[in-house]
Amino acid sequence: MNSLLFSKIKISTIFLRVFVFFCVILFNNNNLLAQKTEFIVVLDAGHGGKDPGKVGYKAMKEKDIALKIVLQVGKMLEKRENIKVIYTRKTDVFIGLKDRGKIANKADADLFVSIHCNAHSSNAYGAETWVLGTHANKQNFEVAKAENSVIELEDNYKVTYKGFDPNSPESVIGLTLMQEEYLDQSIQLASIIQNEFTTKLKRKDRGVKQAGFVVLHQTYMPSILIETGFITNSKEGLYLNSKLGQQKFSESIYNGLKKYINQLTLNTVQGDAIAEVSKTTKEAINKQEIENYKDVVFKVQIASGSRKLETKSYNFKGLRNVDRVKVGNSYKYYLGNTSSYSEIEEFRKIAKTKGYKTAFIVAFKNGEKISVEEVLKKS
Repeated sequence: MNSLLFSKIKISTIFLRVFVFFCVILFNNNNLLAQKTEFIVVLDAGHGGKDPGKVGYKAMKEKDIALKIVLQVGKMLEKRENIKVIYTRKTDVFIGLKDRGKIANKADADLFVSIHCNAHSSNAYGAETWVLGTHANKQNFEVAKAENSVIELEDNYKVTYKGFDPNSPESVIGLTLMQEEYLDQSIQLASIIQNEFTTKLKRKDRGVKQAGFVVLHQTYMPSILIETGFITNSKEGLYLNSKLGQQKFSESIYNGLKKYINQLTLNTVQGDAIAEVSKTTKEAINKQEIENYKDVVFKVQIASGSRKLETKSYNFKGLRNVDRVKVGNSYKYYLGNTSSYSEIEEFRKIAKTKGYKTAFIVAFKNGEKISVEEVLKKS
């Protein structure tokens, strides 16, 4: 009897141990999943379905070329670890401009990239990349007007867009206010990709520009719109419509995205590594960094926009000693001023705890803005 009881206890103990073992595995796996961070990129192929976009040389359609490039860029990004790609469309279907933004916002995306082709009545050619902003001139407004006109194909667009008129400059200006927080990062990404087009792909540089695109206004993350080239130009149109041309443009966009993401990763990894060391080591690193970066000043950019705000703590969620700098027609707001990278990283963390999720580190030398990545590499 005792032997039988002992056997049952032994079996129960073994079962309990096995149960606990699997619970631990499950718990750890859940923790790993919870800790796993993905960088989410939303790729948006312009137009689609009943909206062909621009129709160019030999009746080639913008919607077809944009989709082919998007799918190739997505395929390359999906091979990278910790990057998740979401498409607004993967087939020839019509998607409203507002719905494209909703897809990105719902996914809590880190980037939104909309890909298009250009067109003009002249023999214009070249690549350009756009971010959201007030139209700098009549020509920029006309580009935005052409891309925004697609909303007129949507059912009840006057209700959906609450009176927005794609033909009105005043409506376009009103689009920019909510996206200003992400403008600098959008410009950074646009500049990297535009540089890929002009230096590697040897396209004519039409620059990084700003205009009031509805599709960019709908998103709450750094967002850009790429005009790859002119399908109305016989030479460039044939190139865009070819497998080789689409492959080359896809590679350039992918390389630009990769560089941008690597810059963000470098910023985060450097900060996380420094945060892990002991206080004594931190002090030693701090002294060494000030010596290394004595000609460099680091700051944390917490906001930018067209509004001139008093640098009082109540305007910046309790943050004190915020500096305001006027750049062109807008203002940038910085926290911190130090030659120590570890110290500025602490400022960035403080800014993030206050709700400035997009706060990022910038560097200056002799009053001129320089690349943080290059400063850290040289050190």
